[in-house]
Amino acid sequence: MGFLDGLLGHGSDLGADELRDQMAGVLTEGETVRVAFKVIRDLLVFTDRRLVLVDKQGLTGRKVEYLTVPYRAITSFSIETAGSFDLDSELKIWVSGRPDPIQRTLKRGANVLGIQQAIAASLK
Repeated sequence: MGFLDGLLGHGSDLGADELRDQMAGVLTEGETVRVAFKVIRDLLVFTDRRLVLVDKQGLTGRKVEYLTVPYRAITSFSIETAGSFDLDSELKIWVSGRPDPIQRTLKRGANVLGIQQAIAASLK
């Protein structure tokens, strides 16, 4: 089921140890990861300073795009939690300068409330 979830684009929690190698050179000195999710090969990383979307491209994944969104650019966000029959949660983040929200689907059991708290705490 995990492989099927990955193919469907569902996210799962990641630990800080798993991120260390993948985020080397991206995070600034003293920047810490609050919450991170993996969607197939891509990452959705919430730090204490910004949101980093990592998009691995191509068959090998050697080409990587890093999209950084400062929390001050986030205008609004929504989280739809999983229900009894709907097994995934939805995350939408609206960013100033973009007409459409950034959207991610997260599998049941993902720490969506942790994401909400990380965003809300950063939007002070």
